[in-house]
Order: sequence, then C-alpha cells, then structure tokens
Amino acid sequence: MPEKLHRKYRCILTSRRAAWIGFLLPSLVGVSVFVLLPFADVGRRSFTTAVTGKFCGLVNYQTVFANEAFLLAVKNTLRFVCVGVPLLLVLSLLLSAAIHGLAWEHGLKSAFLFPIAVPTATVVLVWRMLFHQQGLCNAFLSRFGLHPVDWLGSGASFWVLVFSYLWKNLGYTIVLWLAGLSQIPEEYQEAARVDGASRAKCFWYVVLPGLKPVLYTVTVLSFLNSFRVFREVYLVAGAYPQEKIYLLQHLFQNWFTSLEVDKMAAAAVCVTIVFALVQLALQWIWEGKEERSGGI
Repeated sequence: MPEKLHRKYRCILTSRRAAWIGFLLPSLVGVSVFVLLPFADVGRRSFTTAVTGKFCGLVNYQTVFANEAFLLAVKNTLRFVCVGVPLLLVLSLLLSAAIHGLAWEHGLKSAFLFPIAVPTATVVLVWRMLFHQQGLCNAFLSRFGLHPVDWLGSGASFWVLVFSYLWKNLGYTIVLWLAGLSQIPEEYQEAARVDGASRAKCFWYVVLPGLKPVLYTVTVLSFLNSFRVFREVYLVAGAYPQEKIYLLQHLFQNWFTSLEVDKMAAAAVCVTIVFALVQLALQWIWEGKEERSGGI
C-alpha cells in the first residue's frame, strides 16, 4: 500500500512539473520579459534624472505631486471613474435583468457587442458629427428654440466623455451580467413568487445574491475599461482638451512627447500602486462578502 501511494504521489509531482514546464513557465518568461522587467526599469528611472541618469531620490515624485497638470488630471480621472463605473454597472445590470429570459436574448447578445467591433476612426467621426458646434445635437436643440451647446469646449464635455464610455462598454457588460443570470436556477425565483415575493424583492433577495460570483469580475473589467476611452477623446479633442476631460492619459502623452521620462516614470509608479490597491480592495470586499454569506 505505501508503494502504491508513493507511486501515486510521484505521478502527481511529475504532472505538476510538466504543467510548470510546458504551460506556466513560458507564460512566466513572457510576462517577465515584456511586463515585469520593463516596469522594474520604470521604477529605477523614477529615482534618477532624465538626462544624466543620476540618482536623485524622491525629487521626481515631489515634482510630480507639485505639478498642477498632474493634480488636474488625477482629479478629472477620479471624477470620471467614480461617475462612469457605477453608472455602467447599474445601467447594465438593470438592462440585463429586463432582457434576460426574452425570446430574442441570444440575438441581442451579438448586437450588444457591436460597439466593440466599431473602428475607433468611425467612432471619432460620429462623435464629431454629433457634438460639433454645428453638429446634429445642436441642430436638434435649435429646432426647439434652445441655445446651442459647446459640447467639447465647456463643462458639458465631461458628460460627452461619460456617454462615450457607456456606449462603448454597456453592451459588453450586459453580456457578462447575462452570463451570470443564466447560472441562477429559475426555480429559486419561482419559489419566491409562490411565497408572495414581488418582482423587486425577487431581484433584491434572489437575483443579486446569485450574481456575487460575477460582481468582482464585472467591476474590475469596468474599472480597467474606464482607462481605455482615451483614444476617442484624444482624436476628437486633441492633446489639450477642455480641462474637465484632461485625463491622466493626456498627461502621459504630453510628457512622452516632450521626453520628460523622469516625471512620467514617477507618475506611472504612483498610478500602478493605486491600481493595485483598488484591485486588492475590491477583492477583499468581495471575499469578505463571500465569507459572511457562507457563515450565514
């Protein structure tokens, strides 16, 4: 019997080694070469001068945090994330709950992914047609006797940015929610309705708890996608847009153009730390909810 167990453990160890060598090791090498080592070099450059490469301590970080453009970009980015991500999560969840179970649900999933397939140049052209001072939106307003709005040159540009983010990511997020809704047994809601629960209570006490496994993934993806709206904004409004939509990506682009590598490296390290802390916080909250629900 001990010989059989020993042989079994040897087979398990051999299969694990084969998995490491054949699958995980190449991936680890690729991530190390193309991600970890370049970022380690960025961390090193954040403590050196851009031209001479001499060690300068925390001077670059002090320069970054004293830079007004950096503070403005951080404020705008935080505002955009705090407004756009919750709106995306709530709207997509409500729409997916309304669509789930309909006869044409499978056909709608393909239509929801259409904004992702649209080329960026096409999106930029449509945005210019809509939000130009003489575009379709102002033509619609003037038809009702309202004054035209400078959509890209005033505070309204922030809501144009939010609208662009929602339009680009709403369908994809709905598909993720629908995948989570399909995993909830219909018998649970039927049992709740038999007990006299309303549709709202079924959604709150049955559907939402069943979506906890999907909530973390959807939230993290929505947070990461909020930093991918830069291309459209850059092509529509340029490198120096209205100050309400001047984001961190604009700042990095301008620093890269002027070869201010030292400030760019220090800011990149700070942004990466914030990203990691946000993801760890979301994971901690999600795992804490799972433990509390499991304890009940």
